[in-house]
Amino acid sequence: MKEKKLGLMALILMIFTSVYGFNNIPRSYYLMGYAAIPWFVVAGILFFIPFAFMVAEFGSTFREEKGGMYSWMCKSVGPKYAFIGTFMWYTSYVLWMVNVSSGIWVPVSNVIFGKDCTSEWSLFGIDLLSGTRLLGVMAVIFFILITYFVTKGIDKISKVTSIGGTAVLTINILVVVGSIVMIIARHGQLEQPFAGLESLKTPLNAAYQGSPIMILSFIVYALFAYGGIEAVGGLVDKTENPKKNFPKGIITAAMVIVVGYALLIMLVGSFTNYNEILGSDSITLGNVSYVIMSNFAAAFGKAFGMSVGTQALLANIFARVYAFIMLLALLGALFTLVYSTIKQIIDGTPKELWPGKMGVVDEDGMPRHAMWIQCVIVCALILLVSFGGDNMQQFFLILTAMVNVGMTVPYMFISFAFPAFKKLKNVDRSFEVYKSQKSANFWGYLVTITLLLANVFAIIQPAIDGDYLTTFWSLSGPVIFGIVAWIMYTRYEKKMAKNSDTVSANVKEDEANADA
Repeated sequence: MKEKKLGLMALILMIFTSVYGFNNIPRSYYLMGYAAIPWFVVAGILFFIPFAFMVAEFGSTFREEKGGMYSWMCKSVGPKYAFIGTFMWYTSYVLWMVNVSSGIWVPVSNVIFGKDCTSEWSLFGIDLLSGTRLLGVMAVIFFILITYFVTKGIDKISKVTSIGGTAVLTINILVVVGSIVMIIARHGQLEQPFAGLESLKTPLNAAYQGSPIMILSFIVYALFAYGGIEAVGGLVDKTENPKKNFPKGIITAAMVIVVGYALLIMLVGSFTNYNEILGSDSITLGNVSYVIMSNFAAAFGKAFGMSVGTQALLANIFARVYAFIMLLALLGALFTLVYSTIKQIIDGTPKELWPGKMGVVDEDGMPRHAMWIQCVIVCALILLVSFGGDNMQQFFLILTAMVNVGMTVPYMFISFAFPAFKKLKNVDRSFEVYKSQKSANFWGYLVTITLLLANVFAIIQPAIDGDYLTTFWSLSGPVIFGIVAWIMYTRYEKKMAKNSDTVSANVKEDEANADA
């Protein structure tokens, strides 16, 4: 039976759903206001489009390989480089699990109480179990339960992902349509005035004003917003007429995503006055999405002359609905990624690399030993971060910084390997965007430098402002996991060398016995 191929529109939708994340919009508005828009455009040109083409070439050439990005880098540069890069990619998802397990209580609070009151939570009035520390303990219990259910093979809950995905798409449509209706009702007036070029270059957040390094560090958020494009590599051979449709699909999807982010950030400003709504110290990167979305409903009521009480009621209802949607989406993603990321790295790498039974995959395809080790690591990181500081705002800032840096660093390994990949002889080049070695070198190194500089600025910026804790945690994730990967592979090399020597010695002994 002939496999059905993706048409151009289906390809664009696949790329869009892999990359676009609604939560990036309220967070970006909170950090920069309208000034976030140019950085999304810059990140799209210097990272998203060229990197997507690189991934597409890798995926097309090595389409028969099982190990995904590990195979790409292994064949282009070498197995040790490939393992370190892939291991850091996997551990970026470990950091994401830390972030989501701790942050998931914000939507839970919004569903139950209609607002984020996690900073006020305490257990039996004990100071040691309040605020971030209580969230940390709850996150550990929650993640242990998630791991337990997933190792039992209960995969039906992953259906929540599709429900959450559809609901998030509905939220996007609601915000776009609702915002335009409000702008018309207010005769074109925006809640946050837009002053053209001045608004695009001057951040609304006072912390970012007059700080070039702070502004440059924001590009990591923009780069992170384009994350997930490594999944695009496997779509080349599933596309109709890939030489024509794939480049067209990537460019179209990139433009839709860039315009989508820019438009939605503008529309958030149309119903959110920055100082009035986001000026409070209680606003964090963990709860800002819920604050903005409840304000969306209140602003809608205000635009049509509803009473203050009705506005508050609308805000309360919509905050709960939005929180429930995000809860479904996060739960679905967690149930899927707790299993799929670790399975991918174990399937793609030699079993002997992993200590003990970690490399063992059970008959049903479930890497249970590895998942429980993953659980211990995630829980340890949750407790380290949650007991490391009292300030709730800094707690979510640290977690977000860890994930943003952790998820963008592995992309540097792929883009840096691309020029070496281009030099390979006798490989399938049926799909090519970069026709010459010179263009491969230019774009490979440009994307690598863009990622490197963005992460350097993001890591050093908090330290310049005296926040050494955020700098420490942002840097510690990639460094610690990079060192762990290097130690694991070095240990594997010694093990293989020792086995090889033993085999050689046995062969020589057998030959000597035969001669005798």
